[in-house]
Amino acid sequence: MINRFLFYPSLFIFLVLLQVLILNNIQLSGFINPYLYILFIIWLPIDMPKGLVMLVSFALGLSIDLFSNTYGMHASASVFLAFLRPYLLNIMAPRDGYESNQNIGINDFGILWFLAFSSILTLAHHLFLFFVEVFRFSDFFSTFGRAILSAIVTLILILISQLFRYKSNNN
Repeated sequence: MINRFLFYPSLFIFLVLLQVLILNNIQLSGFINPYLYILFIIWLPIDMPKGLVMLVSFALGLSIDLFSNTYGMHASASVFLAFLRPYLLNIMAPRDGYESNQNIGINDFGILWFLAFSSILTLAHHLFLFFVEVFRFSDFFSTFGRAILSAIVTLILILISQLFRYKSNNN
């Protein structure tokens, strides 16, 4: 329990700093923008109350907005992600339900489950964020392409981050 109180605040600070200091400066031809900070929302505990998830997600998005000068776009996209998360968890729940000590990741659910879960949430976040940024449908295909490419790069970074949490069962 104490481990949660130390892990999540430090992860919050680390991901905000990583996003604003490094990842916001990586733009491959202005078309690919990785947003790894959503990993925090994906990794939040399953048993966390929905209202608290949305509040923490809003604080995360607002932190990114303050440093990026984006006027609430990341906050709204993060709240949208937090809104979708419990519904997706219900849809993808195992037959016996979730256990209280399970963490969202490859260790507890396997790579296919985690890949599907994080892909859907990442794509939803990026589509919402990029269409709110453009705020018109006249550039639909270019915005859609930017969202897809950025979601793929973000998903690759999310899977790489799983390597730091993965514990082999072959010990």
